[in-house]
Amino acid sequence: MTDVTDATAAAPVKAVDSSATAQLLAEAAGRIDAPDVVLAMSRGGVRTVHTGGSAEPGPVARERLHYELGSASKPFAGLLLARLVAQGRVRYEDRAADLLAPGLPVHPAVRRITLRHLLTHTSGLPGLPADFYPQAVPRWSTDPYGNYPADRVVRAFLRARPRHRPGTRWHYSNFAVSVLGHTLAAATGTPWEVLLHQQVLAPLGLEATLLRPGPDGTDATGHRRDGTPLPALDTGGFTAAGALRSSPLDLLTFLEAHVEGAWGSPTDPSLAAALTEVTRPVLRRGWRHAHTHTLTWFQHPTPYGPVLFHAGATLGQQAFLGFRPGTGLAVAATATRRVHRADTFVATAYGLLTETP
Repeated sequence: MTDVTDATAAAPVKAVDSSATAQLLAEAAGRIDAPDVVLAMSRGGVRTVHTGGSAEPGPVARERLHYELGSASKPFAGLLLARLVAQGRVRYEDRAADLLAPGLPVHPAVRRITLRHLLTHTSGLPGLPADFYPQAVPRWSTDPYGNYPADRVVRAFLRARPRHRPGTRWHYSNFAVSVLGHTLAAATGTPWEVLLHQQVLAPLGLEATLLRPGPDGTDATGHRRDGTPLPALDTGGFTAAGALRSSPLDLLTFLEAHVEGAWGSPTDPSLAAALTEVTRPVLRRGWRHAHTHTLTWFQHPTPYGPVLFHAGATLGQQAFLGFRPGTGLAVAATATRRVHRADTFVATAYGLLTETP
């Protein structure tokens, strides 16, 4: 893992052909097998949305339903942390244990874990707490998280024995990002839901982005691979890592806020600083340091400039978010079928982001 100080130069924004974009999205949607599919693209601020799927559409348009984001919730958590840092309320190098339980004896490695480590998956923590699995396995396909509340996540962190020294290895961890959420709530004296709304959702006008199911009929229904409907996911104490629900239109708004020239500059200096900060590469990992990450996004090179993206999945839904900084291109995609080995959803959405001139 190494620090990254600069990114590839971005390509210039090109004129938008909305009819060609519509055709591109329609062809892409035909490659995705799910009851509900939404592919949404913003190019230079011009939006094109395609909806489809094998199920009959309901009374609420697919692009206005709330979809479970799963791990695609993490960029929202990262933007929140970056804004709190810009406001001087916390620092990236603040130690999580000191904020959660000051003075409580913890393992030395836990004591060294900072907010930056938690967000960038370099804390040394496992993907989920060790004691998560015994209670989750009997309900793995229906409700694995609901019986593991916030206080249990915090206790698991404070008694943890990290596998690696913080800051030395990258290991994707829902556990770590969930701890980050509880730590920020403790540090600010504000519940996570309120904090996220105040600092991210309200300032960006994300009225259709929620931390719990919306009014009846407004939430997309997830499905197993065989098409069986599933109830809404309860993420228990893992809220910051995967609890968000959002409409594809709101997701485009969120992405446009990250894309220079497509949404307009936020008037709040701390929000503008945070949006810039989360697009800055901060580490490389893997064989020959081939994988680049910002605070919250995966970053890949393309002929059109770097792309930043994050995917997510729940028991019966999938989401993909991505953008090309400086080019005016953003892609949001949702689908209501559980991911499987031959699934084309992520590859199709990623292709829209990386192959569109």
